[in-house]
Amino acid sequence: MTKLKLGPIADDKPVKVALELPAALHRDLMAYAEILGRESGQASADPVRLIVPMLERFIATDRGFVKARKSKASQ
Repeated sequence: MTKLKLGPIADDKPVKVALELPAALHRDLMAYAEILGRESGQASADPVRLIVPMLERFIATDRGFVKARKSKASQ
């Protein structure tokens, strides 16, 4: 079993996003959605629905950002 950084995608109210992605990144999102679906035993998620959890995960685990944000909040 592959250890992915994202878990199953919550069934949330969809939000429209207008965004242009490089073709290679879109292919990677599609592959990630397929693998995530297979690993979680669900149907493949819409690749667009991966963007928000990926960004949330990235921001939450970016130590530099967390440190800078705490520093700014304490000023």
